[in-house]
Amino acid sequence: METTVKIFSGTGSQYLAEKIAQQYGTTLGKITISKFSDGEIQPVFQESIRGDMVFLVQSTFAPAENILEILLMIDAARRASAYKVVVVIPYYGYARQDRKDKPRVAIGSKLIANMLVAAGADRVITMDLHAPQIQGYFDIPVDHLDSSAIFIPYIQQLQLENLTFAAPDVGSANRIREIATYFNADMVICDKHRKRANEIASMVVIGDVTDRDVVLIDDICDTGGTLAKSAGLLLEKGARSVRALCTHPVLSGNAYSNIENSVLEELVVCDTIPLKQKISKIKVLSVAELFAVAIRNAYENRSITGLFIHSQLRNK
Repeated sequence: METTVKIFSGTGSQYLAEKIAQQYGTTLGKITISKFSDGEIQPVFQESIRGDMVFLVQSTFAPAENILEILLMIDAARRASAYKVVVVIPYYGYARQDRKDKPRVAIGSKLIANMLVAAGADRVITMDLHAPQIQGYFDIPVDHLDSSAIFIPYIQQLQLENLTFAAPDVGSANRIREIATYFNADMVICDKHRKRANEIASMVVIGDVTDRDVVLIDDICDTGGTLAKSAGLLLEKGARSVRALCTHPVLSGNAYSNIENSVLEELVVCDTIPLKQKISKIKVLSVAELFAVAIRNAYENRSITGLFIHSQLRNK
């Protein structure tokens, strides 16, 4: 009997899972995720998945129930005799806790990886991990998609005359350099120093942005403080315009007001996390087609290399 693809969604990502399934050419599988009166979660597949390749879509943004929900879905799928269980996590939460950067802290991203594997996941498909080396925390295959496949066409249609890319910190310089190379454009670095999480103590711009149209690129926008401060500093240094592209719109705290009141032309994000409110400066691009292609290639045992910027650079 031929193995078939079935796509199911957790409650947190149903809006995106529906678009992924539509792009794939199917509909979402039937699953009920109910709660006992005390809040205990119980997922139940409402159709047979015996022998099927099951894709479970759920980003692990707050609240932490989203993580527990996907773990229970994996376990339920294994116990229902699914052939393979592939976890599709557009936004991998806890990725910022990827090392011991101070004494006596947890490495949250490693713990989440351990739990996903222990629950029975056969493969993970995710996008723009905060630290790419998190792939090494898994003892199962990880397909790490790159939002450049979505952002590059958007930047091209802007037709900016004096394009310069800006990395919000030193750690993201290599990724931004790849995109700058693709456009044959210059890049600068906004080097920031933090005293504590979500609070910037100081920031300097390394490079010249005079009369340039600057595009800031980052993987996460949390409070929006870094982007707002970076944009203001870049304009002070002579930039003609500043816009930002961020994959995951965490947007917590005063993020929406920080972005709306900033000098940014716009903030372009992906739909890996649903927006809590709509404001004029935020534009959303969908990752649905990219994940649908990745799911199809995983099912057909085909390469996903063509989805990455380094592959596109070789073909230019």
